[in-house]
Amino acid sequence: MKEKIEERIKELKGEFENGQKILEDLDAKRAGLNQTLLRISGAIQALEELMPEENVPEQ
Repeated sequence: MKEKIEERIKELKGEFENGQKILEDLDAKRAGLNQTLLRISGAIQALEELMPEENVPEQ
């Protein structure tokens, strides 16, 4: 009985470590995606500011 419990603990620890690695990878991907979205947002804002105003009356 003790051997079965020890084996199960070992399996669960392995699964736990794998889960932690996956979570770390996902956190890194999320951080990278956030940076990409910030750059895209900045580019959109910059391009919108460069567009000529269409509602400005000409003199």
